[in-house]
Amino acid sequence: MERLPEDLPECLVFLLGKAYQKAHGDFKQRLRPYGLTNMQHLVLEGLWYREGMTAAELGKCLVLDKATLSGVLERLAEAGWIEKKPDPSDRRVQQLYPSDKANAMKDQLVGERKTANEEMMSRFTPEERMLLKRLLRDLM
Repeated sequence: MERLPEDLPECLVFLLGKAYQKAHGDFKQRLRPYGLTNMQHLVLEGLWYREGMTAAELGKCLVLDKATLSGVLERLAEAGWIEKKPDPSDRRVQQLYPSDKANAMKDQLVGERKTANEEMMSRFTPEERMLLKRLLRDLM
């Protein structure tokens, strides 16, 4: 059996990956009762932020590639979470809207995200929270 490099636990890529796995897994559990994935939830929050965006606008806003977003949008539409409507100024383009179902669950779903964030950050002081967020944004 091969041994891991001794510096692996200090490797930034390793640490960020493990932090991502923990946060992603915890939030995934919270969303399971709603039948949503983390990515689907992100897309819904994007549409609650600005209804009527096109897929291209939403992808830019959420920093998601077209291929990833396309599949997520199809699954959300099939499950009744979003609606696609033709753009009145260009019928070739579709605007995206949260459905009545999504809007009825908005407060609950946003609350799940806020609770997950609070639980994750609860071990840090307010100053550490601000610093962590700033450092993570700087890595993007």
